[in-house]
Amino acid sequence: MSSDGKVRSTKLKFKGEKTKKKRKRDNDDEAGPSSRRHKEEDLDPETWVLPEGPHELRGPTFIVHPSDPSPISVNYNTTTNRIALHSLDKDVPEDGSAPPTLMERTPTDVSQVWVTTRIAGSPTINLRTGSGEGKFLSCDKHGLVSADRDARGPQEEWTPVVMPDGMVAFMNVYEKYLAVDEAAGGSLQLRGDSDEVGFGERFWVKIQYKYKKEANQEEKKKKMEGATVQTKIDETSSNHMFQAWGAGRSVVSSDDKKALKKARKEGRLAEALLDRRAKLKSDRFC
Repeated sequence: MSSDGKVRSTKLKFKGEKTKKKRKRDNDDEAGPSSRRHKEEDLDPETWVLPEGPHELRGPTFIVHPSDPSPISVNYNTTTNRIALHSLDKDVPEDGSAPPTLMERTPTDVSQVWVTTRIAGSPTINLRTGSGEGKFLSCDKHGLVSADRDARGPQEEWTPVVMPDGMVAFMNVYEKYLAVDEAAGGSLQLRGDSDEVGFGERFWVKIQYKYKKEANQEEKKKKMEGATVQTKIDETSSNHMFQAWGAGRSVVSSDDKKALKKARKEGRLAEALLDRRAKLKSDRFC
């Protein structure tokens, strides 16, 4: 609580972000799909939400594994310059209230935040530390996971797979999955050599709503642009292009060949008749 008696927000802020006010709904008792859509639109842009598709993964990212007995977050320790798996049960609210549920968890420290980026048009992403000098999460061919690379390459690429229940698996360039594994002594570590997606390979991932909205707007724009391009394609030329073999030769049926032959013959007869009439007319005036 601040000196003026107001409760100070403990929400994690990032440098350069602008604070926006949350819009209020006119009627909180509405129900149905349209109500849920309006409710999502009313979210604060900085609210942490679950992605519904791989394309939505971008910007600040919070990665949590539902380990037992305590869920853990994937952190980056700037002191040791290594990945650290942090027990979320250690984060006790300052006001002494009950800790939030797993789905209510949000990052409370910048070490818990990764920054997701991707090359346009690519299904793979890069995960860079949000603290320190910005190191990329990588995995070598032996499954050893680290965050000590300054530049991105094939070993720093991950393909996110969103499961039906909303959880996310991360596949590396070797087509192996990132997983939480128990090391000697009972400690937990990250590895990237799992062949299948099981409990250890599934993570809850949260992103900020403004980035999810931005991703969906871009996806919608691409679909609209694609539809516009398709309506502008000439049907005759496209059929000739995509339904022909060998130097653009059109392949037609025997009936079509007969019809074409007949049309050409009739065309030649018509041309000959016109030429004959023109010649007769010329002879008449000579």
